[in-house]
Amino acid sequence: MGPLVPDIISNQVNLIVALLLGIAFGFVLEQAGFSSSRKLTGLFYGTDFTVLRVFFSAAVTAMSGVLILSQFGLLDTDLIYINPTFLHSAILGGIIMGVGFVVGGYCPGTSFCAAAVGRIDGMVFVFGGLVGVLGFGEVYPHIQGFYKAGSLGELMVYTPLGMPAGLFALLLIAAAIGAFVAAGILERRVNPASPVKSFPVRYHRVAAAVLLMAGIALAAAPDRKSRLLAEAANPDYARDHRVESVAPDEMAIHILDHDTRFQLIDVRSAADFGKMSLPGAVSLPFDMLAGKTARGILEGAATTKVFFSSDNAGSLRAAALAELLGYGNVAFLRGGLEGFRRTILTPATQPAGPSLAQEDVYHFRLRAGPEIATLIRERAAPKPALVVKRVQGGCGS
Repeated sequence: MGPLVPDIISNQVNLIVALLLGIAFGFVLEQAGFSSSRKLTGLFYGTDFTVLRVFFSAAVTAMSGVLILSQFGLLDTDLIYINPTFLHSAILGGIIMGVGFVVGGYCPGTSFCAAAVGRIDGMVFVFGGLVGVLGFGEVYPHIQGFYKAGSLGELMVYTPLGMPAGLFALLLIAAAIGAFVAAGILERRVNPASPVKSFPVRYHRVAAAVLLMAGIALAAAPDRKSRLLAEAANPDYARDHRVESVAPDEMAIHILDHDTRFQLIDVRSAADFGKMSLPGAVSLPFDMLAGKTARGILEGAATTKVFFSSDNAGSLRAAALAELLGYGNVAFLRGGLEGFRRTILTPATQPAGPSLAQEDVYHFRLRAGPEIATLIRERAAPKPALVVKRVQGGCGS
């Protein structure tokens, strides 16, 4: 993945970026007239739809930017912090904020904008908001159960709708254009003095057409991670690229020798890894391979990264994906963990009339199996080595 997060925008630089963006955000709000409560509440009376236009524009711009940067590998969306969704408190909070918006004329962000330019009502609103925050902190222990009720986790809007992000982007762009048109018609009828009458209609139509084409492109383009996963799972890729493999016996020798030139990477789920894994293995779930959090494990050039899953197909797919992502010295454990278990940990009985080489292999497995099983037991409940640290941020509005 590319350089934006976290290489350039680290947790420390994030504070500087947040300050600069906050200043720019406040400037844009003021230029849009959001320091005026009359302009803001005009949305509810049908006299001024600037709020609708600005927030729809912001949503479409941010959404499109995230999708485009992700497509080109410049942004790892797994590192973006998403506020967890608690359905019950979100509904009640939305009602309270909506009533406060209508009565007070501001939302939290615009109230600070108004206070910054010296508006008394904005200052009063900010003071009331701070009192509300302190009050919430005091009563939180008593309402914590309700606050966290209806937990849906880190939910993306398009996930419960069962659609890809690109298609949702197209629908949101179409909804924004439709809302702009409807708001313009209504505003012309309700507010004769509205500046919407002077809008250059031709330019707006061209902009809407360009925006729709961009939405169609986002909907048509496959998600980068999904595209890479599909390519890695394609049997033709493994056949054409001949991903290196390591036999269970060879891997057993490296484990017993504590060979640091080989790094075992378990791509099963963290839960499966915690139950049982091979000695020296680190947990890197398959769906995290394409993210930037995996780079610290996979970038070592001197170490051979041996991927394994439960079976041979999953192990091969993980190694193929690592190659597609540009990592070197990649291999997979032939047969996966189950193959290793059958071959080394529970070897079959000695075949009748074996050759000298077969007899040596059999005796090696008899010795290696119990030793490695002991190492596995001594490693009780291994902890995943990979911790995802998301870059936090957002708008209080």
